[in-house]
Amino acid sequence: MDTNTQITNKETRQQRFRRVAARRTNEIIDKLRILGNCANRSAYAYTDEEVNKIFAAIEKELREFKSKFARTNKKRFSL
Repeated sequence: MDTNTQITNKETRQQRFRRVAARRTNEIIDKLRILGNCANRSAYAYTDEEVNKIFAAIEKELREFKSKFARTNKKRFSL
């Protein structure tokens, strides 16, 4: 049986991806919104340097994450 062909009561790989990815994406968005609450200057004190470190860390992780989904032809070494 082909791996993409599933019995009717089984979840396909595409369905599983959509379900899991949607849930995980929403969790990340929720966490970012919570982190955004730290921008409230009446409740928190922070420097521009601290904020830049936060964004740099998030952007670094996002770049690494995006690269996992990129379809690149890895070139093999040859002489």
